[in-house]
Amino acid sequence: MGCKNLQIQHVTITAPGDSPNTDGIHIGRSSKITITNAKIGTDVTANQVTCGPGHGISVGSLGRYQNEQPVSGIRVIGSTLSSTKNGVRIKTWPSSPPGSASDMHFENIIMNNVANPILIDQGYCPNNQCSNKSPSKVKISNVSFKNIRGTSATKEAVKLICSNSVPCQQVVVADIDLVYKGAGGSATSTCVNVKPTILGKQNPRACTNKQ
Repeated sequence: MGCKNLQIQHVTITAPGDSPNTDGIHIGRSSKITITNAKIGTDVTANQVTCGPGHGISVGSLGRYQNEQPVSGIRVIGSTLSSTKNGVRIKTWPSSPPGSASDMHFENIIMNNVANPILIDQGYCPNNQCSNKSPSKVKISNVSFKNIRGTSATKEAVKLICSNSVPCQQVVVADIDLVYKGAGGSATSTCVNVKPTILGKQNPRACTNKQ
C-alpha cells in the first residue's frame, strides 16, 4: 500500500486452490509498479506471469468505500493462466460511490481451462454482502482485451457486464480465440451497457447476447 517505483522480479508464490483468499500480490494506492517474470499460484495483477490456481488477474474490487482514488495505467501483457476461477477481470461493487478506472489493457494472454476468461463485473457482490439497490457508479473507460486465446471452462467465455448508471466507454475487444469444450454448444459472449469496438478474429463472436 502506498508504494512508488517498486520492482518485483523472479518471485514464486504458492497457495492451495481452496484457500479462503488467494491474493498473491495485492497493490493499492501505488504508482510505477513493475512485476516481471513471476510465477504466482494465487491472484495477481502483473506482467509476464504464470497464474494458477487462484482467482486470476483482477483489478478491484472497486467502489466499496468512499473517496477511493482513481485507478489507471494498468497493463497485463504476456501471461498464462491455468485452471483459475477467473481470467482477466475488472470488478466493482454495486451501490458504490462515484469513482473511475481507466487506461487498463490486457494483451497476449493464454487461458488454459479458465472460468470466465474475460470479465468486467460491475455487480460484484460476493456472498450477498452488499446492497444491489442501485448500480455501480465507478466509471470504466479506455479498456482493451487483445490477443487472448485458449480454452474456457465455462460456456460464457466473454462477459462485459457494465453499469447502467455509468456505462463502460472506449472498450476494445480484438483477436479473441477461446474454445469451450463442454456440453451445451460453443462459447458465447455477453455485453451489458457497453458497445465495444470489435477487431480481428472473434471466437466467440463478440456480444452474442446483448442487454
